[in-house]
Amino acid sequence: MDEELKALRARIDSIDDNILQLMSERAGIAQQVGRAKKGEKIYRPEREAQIVRRLRESNPGPLSGDTVERLIREIMSACRALEETTRVAYLGPAGTFSQQAVHKQFGHEVEALAETDIDACFQAVETGRAEFAVVPVENSTEGVIGRTLDLIVASPLKICGEVMLPIHQTLMRKQGGLGGIQRVYGHAQSLAQCQQWLARHLPNAEKISVVSNSEGARRAAAESDAATLGSEAAAELYGLAVVEARVEDESSNTTRFLVLGQTDAAPSGRDKTSLVMGAKNQPGAVVKLLQPLADAGISMSKLESRPARGSKWEYLFFVVCEGHRQDARLAAALAEIEARAAFLKILGSYPAAS
Repeated sequence: MDEELKALRARIDSIDDNILQLMSERAGIAQQVGRAKKGEKIYRPEREAQIVRRLRESNPGPLSGDTVERLIREIMSACRALEETTRVAYLGPAGTFSQQAVHKQFGHEVEALAETDIDACFQAVETGRAEFAVVPVENSTEGVIGRTLDLIVASPLKICGEVMLPIHQTLMRKQGGLGGIQRVYGHAQSLAQCQQWLARHLPNAEKISVVSNSEGARRAAAESDAATLGSEAAAELYGLAVVEARVEDESSNTTRFLVLGQTDAAPSGRDKTSLVMGAKNQPGAVVKLLQPLADAGISMSKLESRPARGSKWEYLFFVVCEGHRQDARLAAALAEIEARAAFLKILGSYPAAS
């Protein structure tokens, strides 16, 4: 038995050596690619999406597709960092789900800039302080983030990617156990996502909304009779004990984040396009706007209305549809929509998240 274990460990050591050699070789080739680009942007969301997609589809197991994606994104992140530091703004502070979304999309070899609010995330990219921003746009339980939609209408930034992040809420405090908890801190969305669990297990505790779950963690770290909701990363960052993991009411709870940059992405082969449009004030106007997509056989995955700022009882309609704006069918449909719409803005085309 000892000899068999020794032999297996020797094989693992040999494989690890090969992995190291191949990663070094890949990094060297990535540097050559960077030099061949001659000043072109280093981060190419469509190219990275193609790599991730191909490896997920060819994955023989036993590692899951999510694990394979996480590993290759970290390798790509490290290779990218050899060429330049990528600065990514996100809704801070550190320890939030937004920071997790940054690392899921870009890996850990980036400079993640924690911003105070969504407005500041937009401004960071618009002023050149960051190359990209990652901002939440909707949650599967609580719906859209209105501020993100309002800002993107006026902003020159384009959507160049999306991140789907499963949201698992953790209850944490200075010490373990539910006993003695008088207050539960949490962002308003987190409290809403866990209201049934909190009603069952902590019915008498006061629920206090804070600007972020990290702020809740900071407060809970200083109060022995308080707990907070948030990510396990926040528990580690603030030295808190995990009382209960996955206390969200919906196990499939997911937040969709947008990646914003100065330009959108080239076609990857499996893309989405986001647009916003305004309908003329006449009967059936919205149906007429959407008809070109139906006629072209293009599926919509999202249709959301928002009040038009500055216009009483006027509405804008946000649409997410399949395909890239350069695809012939979609390009023709968009041209027809533009002819019919009172207002149309293409927010960007980008690779569909895994």
